[in-house]
Amino acid sequence: MSVPSRRRQAGFTLVELMIATSVSGVLASIAYPSYSGAMHKLRRTEALVSMIQLQQAEERWRANNGRYGSLEEVGVAGVIAGGSYRLSVGAASAHGYEATAVATGAQARDAACRYMVLVLDGGDVAYRSGATDAADNPAPVNRKCWNL
Repeated sequence: MSVPSRRRQAGFTLVELMIATSVSGVLASIAYPSYSGAMHKLRRTEALVSMIQLQQAEERWRANNGRYGSLEEVGVAGVIAGGSYRLSVGAASAHGYEATAVATGAQARDAACRYMVLVLDGGDVAYRSGATDAADNPAPVNRKCWNL
């Protein structure tokens, strides 16, 4: 008579599971910053589109009223789709205005581009950005924020 042979158990050992978990953790830690950066850029693009729509609405308002208007007057929402930026218009006059998009929620971690400011003054348009409401980024960072 033969001795019954041990049957090999199917499955993973604890060591194999720990190695797989460690490898997936390392891969995730490498991929997350890239994913996060792409999401920040996507949300900034949404803000740019909203600022362009605001600029068009302001020009329509001025054509009919002789001056630029507030968000309510021009009919633009104060929060962009997705809620990642809050819009405001300040210093609206017959000659220009200052539109500001302020990052909120997860987008606020995009420190260099937290504030995006579009200034229209007598036909001249200036684009500024920054970590604070001073929007004082140097030119290379400003171009990155505005995708210029």
